Amino acid sequence: MSPFALVDQDDPRLVSEVALTAAVDHLGAAHLEAGAPERFRRDVLAFVGEHADAAHRSCAPGHLTGSALVVDATGRRTLLMLHRKLERWFQPGGHADGDANLAAVALREATEETGIARLRVVLPAIDLDVHRVEPPGEDPHLHLDLRFLVVAPQGAEEAGNHESLALRWVDEAGLDGLSPPVDDSTRRLVRRGLAVAGEVLAGGGT
Repeated sequence: MSPFALVDQDDPRLVSEVALTAAVDHLGAAHLEAGAPERFRRDVLAFVGEHADAAHRSCAPGHLTGSALVVDATGRRTLLMLHRKLERWFQPGGHADGDANLAAVALREATEETGIARLRVVLPAIDLDVHRVEPPGEDPHLHLDLRFLVVAPQGAEEAGNHESLALRWVDEAGLDGLSPPVDDSTRRLVRRGLAVAGEVLAGGGT
């Protein structure tokens, strides 16, 4: 039986939650690959245990983020954005800003940054990453990024917002054609997400 469930936007599991226990629950339930993602889980759980404001940008050392690997209805391509501030190709995502339901955060950010309506999110999360960011005008800090698979409807048409310079649908092989180059963390997420999408969209998810 598949561990994954494809969830509509109005599902009660996507209601915003201020209690940090919601983030802890998502972190604990995440279906991660062995290696770096599992090591990150231990580190992020420890960080959250030490920082009651981990879901807020006011947590200066770092804070929780939720991001989404958006795939098309076939599960064969993903939509990446060329981030305006960082000038790198990434999946949609953003700060929790007090919402500890990181699945809801990922879905909200995906909707805002791709312009695609009727997105659905797969539970539980599929990847976790911790990385240092140095946005212009801000002190360097960590993003503790829980990552979810998000599925676009048939015939979806994307429309970027002010946060991106471009949006592009690519398969895994198409990552090599993007400039600037896609980092290893994003490549890992794409590989993992497309594999899970194949399982979920073939009927393995509920």
